Amino acid sequence: MKHDNSIKVNRAAEALFQARCHDPFAYLGLHQEPTGWVIRIFAPHQKSVSVQMGGQWQALQRIAPQGLFEWHGAQAPAQPYRVKLESENFERETYDPYCFANPISEHDLYLFGEGRLYQAYRMLGAQSMTLQGVSGVNFAVWAPNAERVSVVGDFNQWDGRAYPMRSLGAGGVWQLFIPDHAPGCLYKFEIRNRHSGHVFVKTDPYAQAYEQRPSTAARVVAASDYAWRDSAWLEKRAQADWLHTPCNIYEVHVGSWRRHPDGRFYTYRELAEHLVPYVKEMGYTHIELLPLSEHPLDESWGYQATGYFAPTSRFGTPDDLRAFIDACHQADLGVFLDWVPAHFPRDDWALANFDGTALYEHEDPRLGTHKEWGTLIFNYGRCEVKNFLLASAHCWFDQFHFDGIRVDAVASMLYLDYARKAGEWLPNRFGGRENLEAVDFLRELNVMVHEQFPGALTMAEESTSWPMVSRPTYLGGLGFSMKWNMGWMNDTLSYFKQDPVHRRYHHQQLTFGQLYAYTENFVLPLSHDEVVHGKRSLLDKMPGDAWQKFANLRLLNTYQMTAPGKKLNFMGNEIAQGLEWGVGRELDWSLLTLDVHRGVQTCVRDLNHLYRTLPALYELDFSGEGFRWIDCHDTEQSTLSYIRQAHDGSFIVVVLNFTPVPRTHYRLGVPGLGRYREIFNSDSAFYGGGNLGNGTEITAEAESWMGFPASINLTLPPLAGVILVLS
Repeated sequence: MKHDNSIKVNRAAEALFQARCHDPFAYLGLHQEPTGWVIRIFAPHQKSVSVQMGGQWQALQRIAPQGLFEWHGAQAPAQPYRVKLESENFERETYDPYCFANPISEHDLYLFGEGRLYQAYRMLGAQSMTLQGVSGVNFAVWAPNAERVSVVGDFNQWDGRAYPMRSLGAGGVWQLFIPDHAPGCLYKFEIRNRHSGHVFVKTDPYAQAYEQRPSTAARVVAASDYAWRDSAWLEKRAQADWLHTPCNIYEVHVGSWRRHPDGRFYTYRELAEHLVPYVKEMGYTHIELLPLSEHPLDESWGYQATGYFAPTSRFGTPDDLRAFIDACHQADLGVFLDWVPAHFPRDDWALANFDGTALYEHEDPRLGTHKEWGTLIFNYGRCEVKNFLLASAHCWFDQFHFDGIRVDAVASMLYLDYARKAGEWLPNRFGGRENLEAVDFLRELNVMVHEQFPGALTMAEESTSWPMVSRPTYLGGLGFSMKWNMGWMNDTLSYFKQDPVHRRYHHQQLTFGQLYAYTENFVLPLSHDEVVHGKRSLLDKMPGDAWQKFANLRLLNTYQMTAPGKKLNFMGNEIAQGLEWGVGRELDWSLLTLDVHRGVQTCVRDLNHLYRTLPALYELDFSGEGFRWIDCHDTEQSTLSYIRQAHDGSFIVVVLNFTPVPRTHYRLGVPGLGRYREIFNSDSAFYGGGNLGNGTEITAEAESWMGFPASINLTLPPLAGVILVLS
């Protein structure tokens, strides 16, 4: 019996020394043996170790040169017991990590394995907590194909032998509570694959904070005690009828909106001081932030994330981000987050090949490799991977109070053959090209968000004709609140690039969209993607001389703001940025010293405020009842005219002239007699235009025109739009 136990002890000790121990609690810590009690502590960097017994320190005996210490006694110390560690340079008192119970419940492990633990970020990662009356950090990580996992960090010289974790069973979760560890310490996980024996170090997928690039370690943070002041906002959001309210989004890349003179980023709190009042004054209703999930490369704009639960440390702490969002809500501004569940980068210190196997991704490159971006595709059919993404979305809503997410690259998720040639992809179980597991994930995502965060929105960047993207899941849809209208964006910008003399041949690009405008809840985007990679800025896309470029841009803004659908504009569009957006510099704010750029900004500001005050421009965005053509056939003169209508029947008349030729005595049908007032004209001198217009009022005549019972005579300014209301 004694011989067998000696063999067991030797094998366990050898596993510790070789960093192969998958069950350290079976050997380390306090154990009862036939001859009494034993405490074993493995401390490879310590000269001596003592345990506190009855107020006295008793030394442990070093039984192996590698740093294994033992204490034997007839009475067990009260748990948890304190130990004193002495090295050549310092002495430290703490508790033995291997005398603490596992705080993770079997129920949570079960839900995680089922893919339904939406708050998995409270179980996995590094959780600051008090366990058995002792404060410390509970570390947990999912690595089902590991032989051994250890916590390594600046607290143990990054030595994988020092803090081996215990396996919690077949589900693949590993756990260790380390007492007396304060927020701020850096850590990673060292993993030994059980098949190959290969050892590698990974950052924590569930970390709540990371050190600043180019370093990649996770950082322990304390549980946030931030005092939110937005309860009134959240209550209003939960009760809001978002389908019929204004939504005008200012899309922002945090690192390049503004910078300090020395090139430093603005922090989240500095953005609260500067960005929030700017957006409020400009009349937008929401801010959408390009991805804030921690990422290693500035040039990725945040779209190659490595930290799905942590706001990037470039701009401050998690509480700093909370303060920014709180300030937005105090200013009556909603905040959306660009979120990227479609793919992740190949960095060997992050998610890729996490435990030595294709864990988060597919093993087969025909399923797991994104050929267009050189990244990896999540395995949506694996419950724990789906849970990872669902928990990430839940975290941004729950922990940071975001009001919505814009899901990037949805089309690449929906199709197995996306950006692939024949033979480079595998069909689904029915032989089709649809990614059925991704469809299920997106539906569950949307159900979770809408059920658990009342009034929160989800938006899809989906560039194909996949049906019912923004229709409820119980009707067979994907369940998104809204969908970006990429067709409208492409057709509109293609049209505006044309020289006005040729626009008559492309008139259908402006009218075709009405054939499908109400099949989805659409957002009309002029986003960051349209002003980079050689596509040129919006201003630079416009044809003609300088005057025509600025007039065309004001006309584009007028068209977007009066067309059916919610609105989105990328930062810089509103000041007529001349250069493409560059991630490494701030916007060209100096342009506002020039009258023409300041005129565009004023035009956008006035349109934004007008949009918020006219129900006809937003109440029936998603219904054909809110839109009616007056004339969509005037191709020879390249004009469009239409009516936008509100629930109560109030309406506005919009007339757009897409040529540099003024149109005088332009007769237009209108719904009824009365006096029509021009409330907006993009050719106004205030905006840098020529100030050609229609004065204060136009009286309708009882002459039917274009199928309407009355008509008015207008002067249409060149390359401009006017908005009329019935007085």
